[in-house]
Amino acid sequence: MKAGYFQFRPIFGEVKRNLHKIITTLEHTTADLIVLPELALTGYLFKDRSEVIAHAEEIKNSSSVSALVELCRKRKFHLVTGFAEKSNGACYNSALLIGPEGVLHTYRKLHLFNEEKNLFDQGDIPLSVQKIGSVKIGLMVCFDWIFPEVCRVLAVQGADIICHPANLVMGYCQQTMLSRCLENHIYAITANRFGTDRRPHGELHFTGKSQIAGPRAELIHRAPAQREELFIYDLDIELARQKKITPLNDVISDRRPGYYSRLCLNY
Repeated sequence: MKAGYFQFRPIFGEVKRNLHKIITTLEHTTADLIVLPELALTGYLFKDRSEVIAHAEEIKNSSSVSALVELCRKRKFHLVTGFAEKSNGACYNSALLIGPEGVLHTYRKLHLFNEEKNLFDQGDIPLSVQKIGSVKIGLMVCFDWIFPEVCRVLAVQGADIICHPANLVMGYCQQTMLSRCLENHIYAITANRFGTDRRPHGELHFTGKSQIAGPRAELIHRAPAQREELFIYDLDIELARQKKITPLNDVISDRRPGYYSRLCLNY
């Protein structure tokens, strides 16, 4: 599978401008799967919930989503993009899997970061894997990285690739995702943004360094910290299906879930 990311700097509130940037960059790209950053169309640093509501869109009524579907149809690829989703009075920090056929899956961020708790509703869609041809992919968003359960649940369901839209502001994630890949023998594509959101109520700087990590904790490629980059790589999916870490140890089948019940308790 030819898969990768587009790291860029969304301009806050400039949905049409951000959409134009995505389309003009990808309209001649050959790939099977491309991951875009978290909240790629709107920018990140919302002032309050009312501002989120003003920028969020219903998927079925979004002209931006329609334009991305048309891009996928034209180029015969799939996109995973962050999206400010409005649904039944709620607002979610979501990720959409989009293909030539339309929106194939919506994932709503389970683990909200810092002020996001005052802006978005918690995700309410169970973790699941989706198929692109014979390849299984899982979706997570940004701060989900710090919870190993997310990658593990997707891996147990057979995910070959984790698609990870992000707006990272701390310096821990990129290296940690190498461990997530080793723990589960999967690929992960982290599509981060770069630059700074400067708003009247403050500013936030993003770390860039989007990356593709491999099933043996190898760093296949990492973007610069503060520069736009489109990167596509031919992933050997069979490597993500070889789960043995020694001849006698398998990272999935050697698990002993009967002893992990405390993971499901709320403290």
